[in-house]
Amino acid sequence: MSKEKTPRALKANEAKAVARMMRVSPQKLNLLAQLIRGKKVESALADLEFSRKRIAFDVKKTLESAIANAENNHSLDVDDLVVAEAYVGKALVMKRFSPRARGRSGRIEKPFSHLTIILREVGAAAVGA
Repeated sequence: MSKEKTPRALKANEAKAVARMMRVSPQKLNLLAQLIRGKKVESALADLEFSRKRIAFDVKKTLESAIANAENNHSLDVDDLVVAEAYVGKALVMKRFSPRARGRSGRIEKPFSHLTIILREVGAAAVGA
């Protein structure tokens, strides 16, 4: 009498990791998402390791989580993984006010973002660069 199990949203050769409420603007986070999109996992990890951006550490942790999900939960081969999708979503924006000249106030916005990374296992022959 229980509900039927929800079918898996991803294909059998895909794994996913999501980092929510990252304290960075979506525009800045999207620069790193573009950097790793479409690359092999080893290359993407190396790019994030040597990136000078502050949030690169958290993006790297999310990518490593997706790799662990692929290996442990879905039994995929780590050497054949490619970053199929990496996209950024907007989260909440904290509004703060700072005193300005002549008794006025200036609005300061502190945005948050969500990051989703989807890895896909491709055949060893299909992986080029």
